[in-house]
Parts: sequence; C-alpha cells; structure tokens
Amino acid sequence: MDYYDLIIVGGGPAGSTLAWALQHTGKRILLIDKARFPRDKSCAGWVTPAVFDALQITPGDYGRDHLLEPIRGFRIGLIGHRAVENDHGENVSYGVRRAEFDHYLLSRADTDQALDTTIDSIHQAHGNWVINDCWETPLLIGAGGHACPVAQYLGAGPDSHETVVSAREMEFEMTPQQARACNARGDRPELWFCGDLKGYAWIFRKGSHLNVGLGREDARSLPRHLDRFVSHMQSQGRIPPDLPDEFKDHAYLLYDHAERPLVDDGVMLIGDAAGLAFNQSGEGIRPAVESALMAANVIRSEPDLSARSLQPYGEAIARRFGTRSLHGDGPVQVPDWVKMPLAASLMKSHWFTRRVVAERWFLHQQVPPLDLPDPTRRAGRETAYWRPA
Repeated sequence: MDYYDLIIVGGGPAGSTLAWALQHTGKRILLIDKARFPRDKSCAGWVTPAVFDALQITPGDYGRDHLLEPIRGFRIGLIGHRAVENDHGENVSYGVRRAEFDHYLLSRADTDQALDTTIDSIHQAHGNWVINDCWETPLLIGAGGHACPVAQYLGAGPDSHETVVSAREMEFEMTPQQARACNARGDRPELWFCGDLKGYAWIFRKGSHLNVGLGREDARSLPRHLDRFVSHMQSQGRIPPDLPDEFKDHAYLLYDHAERPLVDDGVMLIGDAAGLAFNQSGEGIRPAVESALMAANVIRSEPDLSARSLQPYGEAIARRFGTRSLHGDGPVQVPDWVKMPLAASLMKSHWFTRRVVAERWFLHQQVPPLDLPDPTRRAGRETAYWRPA
C-alpha cells in the first residue's frame, strides 16, 4: 500500500490548482483522474482575468503557445428576438480550449499523478482512506465534477435531491467554408436566453474553433430548445449550416442547488464536486480555482483533519459565495419581476445586457479578488496574495 499525505480525485482546474498550491509544502500528493490528458472537456471555455490572476498566469504568456481569444463584448438576447451588442472597450475575458487549458494547469502541478485511472473502490481503514486497495491517505479531496466518486461516497448522486443542470454542446474546428459561413465574432461571444429564462444558449468562436451549446434545468425539454436555437442561428447565418452531429451531454450543479457537505472527517470537496458553479451563469472555472486555493490555505495550517478542523474551508466558501439558500429557480437566478413579459424589454436594453447580464451575471466584476497568502511560497512564509501590477 502506497501512502500519501493527501490524494486528489480529479485533475481538472480544481484538482490541478490544489496540487499546484500545495507542491511546496513538503506533502506527498497523488492526483488521480480517469482521463489521460490532454482530453476533451465539454465547456464553453471562457476564463475571466480574475482566474488568470489567481493562478498567477499572464494571458500573454499563456497565449504564446495556446489558443487565447480576447473578449471585448457580447451579443445578448432572447432566442427568436434581436440581439443587443455591447463593446466593453477592453479585454474583459478570454476564450480557451479546455483540452489545452486543463492540460496546461495539470502540467504545473509537480505531484505524483495516476491518469487514465478509474476509482474502483473507496473505503476507510485504521482512520485512513484507501483507494483502489492501492493507495492510502488521511486526507481525501473530491475534485472530479458533480459525479465525483468522493462526493458520491458522501451521499451525492442519483438518489439525492440535488437538481442538476443539463447541457449539450459541441466544439469543433471549422473548415474554411464553414468559417466563411459563420458570422459570429471571436471577440464577441453570443448569449441567447430561453424565453422562460430557465436556461441559455451560447455561440463562442475561438480562432478557427466554434463552440455551440445550450443548458437548462429540465433535461427533457433540452433537445427541443437546442434544436430550435440551432435552426434559428443557422437561418440568421450566425453558425454554419452543416454542423457536425457531435453534441455532447454534460451536467453540473449550481451553488444554490447543491446539498452535499463540503467537509467531513478527512475529506473535502472542491470545484464542481462541491457544487460551486455560479447561479446566474453556471460558470465553474473561477469557483473551482478559488475553492482549491481556499482549501489549500486550510490544509497548509496543518489541521487535525477532523470535520471540525476542516470547517474553516466551508466557512470560507460561505463568505465567498454566500450561504446556500437551496431554493434555486433554474440556471438563471434572477428576481421574479424579471421573469415576466418585461424580460423581453430588458433584453433589448444596452444598460441591462451590459451592466447586469454581462458584467454581473457572467463576468462577476462585482466579486473582489481572492485575498489569500501566495500559494507558491514555501510553508511558513506568509505574504500578501499575488496580483499583477
């Protein structure tokens, strides 16, 4: 049996960020993921400047070897209606290919890795967690998405009362002919809301790649809404008429929909495994990265690993994202007064689509930078959290 100080299940942005943040602590860490990286990941794939800052990544440096699409504005509207275009006058976000981005983050984590490895068993013995009867650890981290086996061990899964948001999307490299037939602009992603505001669709062009998708809480109506959206966008010339038949399903939990515990004795959940996606947009990358850094900050304090000692992590999550209300009302969390015929008028407003939909719901510009010690410093040297000049 191989012993580790902690084992992370999941190599996406949450798991890789935690491993990166703890790599100078002297702890022996194992990261396990069922995939072999780089791997495809269903995700629209935009990353806000706050994520790059938290990860200590300069967008220019990342963009030298990877696809990076600067975003300066958005086209926003209700499906079937005219869109409103806003130009923010500067780069407010970036488009990435998740296969590249996630692989890049994982490559920064100087820890042992068991990739292309499924979790066949989890049990406890002598106060430690035992994984696949091969590895033993006193601290187990679930970072494997909403269906993470660690979260399922804690009671999450099909039998829970959690409401899962379902999405279908595709990302593919366009042929020259398809690129000419696609009027979507890379610096201006398109956000199209369902008429009942129970979900939204998107078109995101990143260089020669195109990402199209739609997410809703009610999975049964998802195909109908997606078909309507695709047909309408093709008729408008926003996307090519000959999309590949490659829509992929994926799911995630919104913060107010998740009921799973964040900590227990010797276990912590981070990122999508903890159900931390932003209520309004469903974005999971920033919550994944920030939750990993908050977990790292608690782990660096050398707690005794009881649920009580790990609870400061849960308290930090509540301070950052709010106390879960558990009464969410769909992928787009908006006041009831918006979910009326007034919504069509609001979606025609440059002020509303820019200040509320783009800057507040999707860019989260009202959320201040995370204030934590620099995770790259060696243990015992507390410094102000790194931010670029």
